[in-house]
Amino acid sequence: MLKRLATVAACLSVLVLSACGNEGDGADSASDPSSETSSEPTAAGETITCDYPEDGQEPAREVEAPDAEAPAEGTVTATMTTNFGDIGLTLDAATTPCTVNSFVSLAEQGFYDDTPCPRIGDKDGFGILQCGDPTGTGSGGAGYSFADELSGDETYPAGTLAMANAGPDTNGSQFFLVFRDSQLPPSYTVFGTIDEAGLEVIDAIAAEGNDNSNPAGGGAPNKDVTIEEVTVG
Repeated sequence: MLKRLATVAACLSVLVLSACGNEGDGADSASDPSSETSSEPTAAGETITCDYPEDGQEPAREVEAPDAEAPAEGTVTATMTTNFGDIGLTLDAATTPCTVNSFVSLAEQGFYDDTPCPRIGDKDGFGILQCGDPTGTGSGGAGYSFADELSGDETYPAGTLAMANAGPDTNGSQFFLVFRDSQLPPSYTVFGTIDEAGLEVIDAIAAEGNDNSNPAGGGAPNKDVTIEEVTVG
């Protein structure tokens, strides 16, 4: 979620996508993006060693933490099937191996199946669909966290797939799909892209409108959005 988090029932914020399940109050404090990756993984050939410690929160669904050894090259394809249509994703394992490893693990364990996307923002500079919390409140997660994979030069044009967080190194299960060029701080790990057909699907979701219930912008979609399943490969 984004900077200046408001702890609304979902603990989602305005120009900041924050997943409050990873920190008690969901606060997302501003800091130098270049210093936000606190635990550097160690490379081992074509794999990398990642750390997925428990975050102290009850998982929204029981899942195992990912394997520590993550592939660190190439891309991975995935399809997010929703009640509005399919959204094709390409995940960047070469640049963000620990993030992709987590997303793939959760998808393969069915963590994202039959889950809502509780927030959409549709305005200039802030066009995102946020998903990844089975509780639909914005406060649920997988029970573990992991470090940011940031360069400090991140931008968020339409077609970007990025992690939501509650501050530095608090990534979990929640993510957001950018369907309008968005002006966000470089604080959210970009781990993939969305295909053109997928952007059309999200445009159709946005066209239904939202209830503007989040004081920071956007709100719950007027028509429920459900991830039916996420398939990898």
